[in-house]
Amino acid sequence: MQICAYANLDELEAAVSALDYPQDVIDVRPPQFGLVMVRGRVGAVGNAFNVGEALVTRASVQLKNGLIGHSYLLGRVRKKARLSAILDAAAQSPDALSVIQRTLVDPVSERLGREKTAQAAETAATKVDFFTLVRGED
Repeated sequence: MQICAYANLDELEAAVSALDYPQDVIDVRPPQFGLVMVRGRVGAVGNAFNVGEALVTRASVQLKNGLIGHSYLLGRVRKKARLSAILDAAAQSPDALSVIQRTLVDPVSERLGREKTAQAAETAATKVDFFTLVRGED
């Protein structure tokens, strides 16, 4: 599901179209969005406090074969949430899981790796090394 969150709409559509499932998908919970409270802890061990609210989109679908999938994604992205729920349901079948791995997980992971490497190179190019000269006096 993390890959679905990072995938763009085109990548999700390509993965769903690669599945051999008929497109008979029943919306158990149609895509809808709302707010959730984000909680945090100081130093990951302190008392919990409310950081703020985040907008999420959720969806639940049932495939014709009875498998049910759910998705929760940050933002207001109904189509992406529905496609992610379809992939979640399909991933419960071993045959479909290999197709999802090949058409979605591997390409998105590679893209994310390239983006991370490019970001690291861009950040490294702006690195400033601060050093202290040792003066002759003690």
